[in-house]
Amino acid sequence: MVTLLLDSTQLEVVLSPIERAATFHKKSLLIARDTITKVQLTDDAWTWLRGVPNPGTHIPGVLAAGSWKTAGAVDFVLIRRRRPSVVIDLEGDEQYGRLILTTSHGLALTQALRLDVSSEPADVEEIVLTAPTPTSTGRRRPVIRPRPA
Repeated sequence: MVTLLLDSTQLEVVLSPIERAATFHKKSLLIARDTITKVQLTDDAWTWLRGVPNPGTHIPGVLAAGSWKTAGAVDFVLIRRRRPSVVIDLEGDEQYGRLILTTSHGLALTQALRLDVSSEPADVEEIVLTAPTPTSTGRRRPVIRPRPA
């Protein structure tokens, strides 16, 4: 499963050696934060798959990994079986238009992207766990209950 590191300027998708071999990538992916337009969680990433692998690995229902070309864009895909995944839409990235990644840290990613983070890369799970809990500074609204009949 991929490791997601986030800092104030970029998202880094760290691939294991096996994932690098399956995706035909030599290094981790570096995505500028300002190119991320939408992050969606999904239980079935296979429905988001579009195009054909080029280069990539495809074993239907088991593994889809690598670059997938469509008529208008190139997607980076790393899908394993039917596990929770995250779909990240990008705009203005030079390489990809969308990332589809199987990870159990999708919710932590969406929360971490909303926070101010340091300039040092950190795992999205750690960012969310160490973030201060938001507190309300305003007055509490009174509870209005119906009158008894």
